[in-house]
Amino acid sequence: MIKDVPLSDGPNQSRIWNEQEKTKFKASWVPSPYPNTGSILNKYKKLSKFRLTSLVVITTMGGYAMAPASFDATSFIMCTIGTGLVSAAANAVNQYHEVPFDSQMSRTKNRVLVTGQITPLNALGFAVISATTGLCLLYFGVNSLTAALGAGNLFLYTSIYTPMKRISIANTWVGSIVGAIPPLMGWSGCTGTLDTGAMILAGVLYAWQFPHFNALSWNLRPDYSRAGYRMMAVIDPALCRRTALRHSLVICGMSLAAPFFNITNYWFVLESLPLNIYLCYLAYKFYQKSDSGSSRRLFRFSLIHLPALMLLFLANKKKWYFNNTIDDNLVNNEETYVPLIPKTQSISVKNVISAPVTVSGS
Repeated sequence: MIKDVPLSDGPNQSRIWNEQEKTKFKASWVPSPYPNTGSILNKYKKLSKFRLTSLVVITTMGGYAMAPASFDATSFIMCTIGTGLVSAAANAVNQYHEVPFDSQMSRTKNRVLVTGQITPLNALGFAVISATTGLCLLYFGVNSLTAALGAGNLFLYTSIYTPMKRISIANTWVGSIVGAIPPLMGWSGCTGTLDTGAMILAGVLYAWQFPHFNALSWNLRPDYSRAGYRMMAVIDPALCRRTALRHSLVICGMSLAAPFFNITNYWFVLESLPLNIYLCYLAYKFYQKSDSGSSRRLFRFSLIHLPALMLLFLANKKKWYFNNTIDDNLVNNEETYVPLIPKTQSISVKNVISAPVTVSGS
């Protein structure tokens, strides 16, 4: 049987093909050139995952604002810029390692490294400069604890989380720790220490990652499977649904605990309850139906839920500190100022006042 088959290089040309020869024909694949549009700044914004970096910076700012200390503009700016640069560096290294796998996924096949808009060498150079500058700003402009948290998170994201995505579904838990560290950096940037309040904020961010990412990954299962990523939605779908629901409930618990640790007032519980209940409702629907519609609704609401919850934290902060100063002779012990022991003075003969002494006889 003989057919006329049109060629791909012109509408008016044709070639006669034999059906038996068709099985022997193999077309060679040639990548189409990616249009080199956009400024160099826009390309590096994509390399740094600008929207994700912005979310990291916002949670860092939230941690700084919630900390129980006075606001210092210089350290706040240094903490914000430093964290943003470290996050940009981590995202650049992540994309550098995942080029072969990103090219197999519809969601990531147009990334700047995959399409060759930025060379791997330039991407690594950008990462090194961003990380070095960011960590220097955190160390010299904020404090050593914040810089250590930033360096640890950079290592955790690039050297543990990124390769673990192809090894174990535990990568989701590690990635959630990465997402929980930025508010700790903001808190330590303001106070220089970490306490229970910082852990509550970090716990909320840690728990939020699960309904957010599990809902996102649910509709990307074919992509993740094709690229060889061992995601919870691919390896254990039932666990993926349960984990999203459980951690939505954890967010409710963390929000209820906030006033008891003097982070917020009790109005926060009442105001955040509708927001958290609706998140749990969507997580339950995702657990129950497990379809593209329920996962998409949960993912989209999670993008609204986190900024709204952070704003409620700020609006209901227990106490604001505006350049509060404490007298040198006083120490703040919870809610009571306790005077320190006065400085001892040397006693000499000059300081002794003579006084008459009367001795009664027997």
